[in-house]
Amino acid sequence: MYGSLDVSTSGMVAQRARLEAISANIANKDTILDAKGQVNPYRARIVHFAPGDPTSTTPGGQQMGVHVSKIEIDQSPLNWKWDPDSAYAVKSGARAGYVPHSNVNEVFEQMNAMEAARAYEANVVAAESTKAMTAQVLRLLA
Repeated sequence: MYGSLDVSTSGMVAQRARLEAISANIANKDTILDAKGQVNPYRARIVHFAPGDPTSTTPGGQQMGVHVSKIEIDQSPLNWKWDPDSAYAVKSGARAGYVPHSNVNEVFEQMNAMEAARAYEANVVAAESTKAMTAQVLRLLA
């Protein structure tokens, strides 16, 4: 039963990382300047999971569960908004008068956040059930 607790815990840790990336995406959706003040719109972060839990203390636990394998920057096209009066608008070329904006889709991020929160809650319920079953077994053995 300890392995199932490891699985639930690794799922909670992975979903928490996913929720953190989603919140960063939503918080930075209107950011068009980088740290140096250059026009470089924020790009969404995508969290990828992989099977197994390399942080587990048991060899069996390392093969169960899930972990964040990587967080990558979404390379999908940026959104462009017409605003020729903006100081950040492109001055010449095909995109003249347009301002580049983040590729974060707030609706998509909200849906992902709901899914991640529900997956986190499911892992909490599974961990609580494992705890209750372990307590019941200990009561029967005592």
